[in-house]
Amino acid sequence: QMSVAPIAAWSFDDFLVERRARQRFPLALAVEYRLLGRGQRRGSGRTRNISSSGVLFEVADLQPFSGGIELMVTWPCLLDDECALKLVVRGRIVRNESGGVAIESTQHEFRTAGPANRRKRANPQLNPAKP
Repeated sequence: QMSVAPIAAWSFDDFLVERRARQRFPLALAVEYRLLGRGQRRGSGRTRNISSSGVLFEVADLQPFSGGIELMVTWPCLLDDECALKLVVRGRIVRNESGGVAIESTQHEFRTAGPANRRKRANPQLNPAKP
């Protein structure tokens, strides 16, 4: 005689497969955007998640977004412990959803955004010389 183990309760979510090609990282970072082309609409928001192939960000502006876009994301790490960075992402808008805008990245690069703390650089005692 065969014994049967009890069947575990499964949900539909257990069978869903992640379809994205790139891992998304849940980062909430300040972002400024500029729609490319007509009108050069600008604004700001906050990222929900980022991957090497796209960004999902939140905005207060509920007007539909479409076309090309450039994002300037305030990066949380400093270059050489003193220079602020911005991640600049260019791409196209692929989805609008309840205050969120998803873009597919066609180009991205880091740019320096100046000293992170001017007082630190002005006072050599707070910033000892590196060997």
